Amino acid sequence: MFLEVDEIHVLFGKSHILQGISLEIEKGEIVTLLGRNAVGKSTTLKSIAGLLLPQRGSIRFKGVEILGLRPYKICRLGIGYVPQERRIFPHLTVYQNLLLGVKPKQKVDHPWTIERIYAYFPRLGQRHRQKGRNLSGGEQQMLAIARTLMGNPELLLVDEPMEGLAPFLVEIVMNILRDIAEMGCSILFVEHALDVALDLAARAYVMAKGKVVFHGSKEELYAGCEIRKKYLEVF
Repeated sequence: MFLEVDEIHVLFGKSHILQGISLEIEKGEIVTLLGRNAVGKSTTLKSIAGLLLPQRGSIRFKGVEILGLRPYKICRLGIGYVPQERRIFPHLTVYQNLLLGVKPKQKVDHPWTIERIYAYFPRLGQRHRQKGRNLSGGEQQMLAIARTLMGNPELLLVDEPMEGLAPFLVEIVMNILRDIAEMGCSILFVEHALDVALDLAARAYVMAKGKVVFHGSKEELYAGCEIRKKYLEVF
């Protein structure tokens, strides 16, 4: 198994945020993490990326235990993280933001380069010298993804990639993520819009109150009316 998350628990004071979360991802697979607000989806991604330290459990990447490693070490092992807030550097240009994503002394067969990024994200190439603060929301999202790709990740963690985007930009970002997966990069992403998530992902995990309450194919989730009504629909 490419990524194995086994019974992780995260506590903040008396709050038990993650209560034994387990999930698995294969190489080149796109998997979505669904659920209402404040159920632990972002906390799960941050735990895998090493930004939060679970008190119990195990996280194995390509068979190696990574729970407890510093974020930069997890990044160097091949895990990239695109946060919900995007966190591009507003006072730096597109080009400078991309350079910050480069990991030194990497040995990969087909590395992402500035030229390859601009060929794949022509909007960013057109805004090569523009500062991050002057980009649209969609362009900032593309830059956040592209900056992470500059580190040549094998697993991409993406938190709410479609949030705040116009419909035509949602389609562009979805196609970008599909193409990245076809290149062999696994993707785990958080999404609120069920139709968007299941159009992109082959499998889904549904979370509620810090636990996984459903895991299955998108066809199984579409068929599970009670699951959708109880854990995903907004009242």
